Amino acid sequence: MQEVAALLLCKLGGKSGSADEISAVITAAGGEPNEEQIATLVGELDGKDINELLASGAGKLKDIPMGGSGGGGGGGGGGGDAAEAEEEKEAEEEVEEAP
Repeated sequence: MQEVAALLLCKLGGKSGSADEISAVITAAGGEPNEEQIATLVGELDGKDINELLASGAGKLKDIPMGGSGGGGGGGGGGGDAAEAEEEKEAEEEVEEAP
């Protein structure tokens, strides 16, 4: 998975996403690159547009049900906002009084 993330970072940075660039990104992030997985990834993506791949993948994801039933929302603990609003109001009054 880190290989795919590194490839996407390379592409966002305007790089080609070569095996060496992907390895450099992983190393810079403190990871240990897996050369075999990088070679497989680069080989499978050779000649393909990453934006088209992402778009087609997003289209497939829309048909997958995600999440569960909504469940109840949490009750409000809205007590802290009143004090903040009062302080802001006082600060605005002070600014208006200044010559």
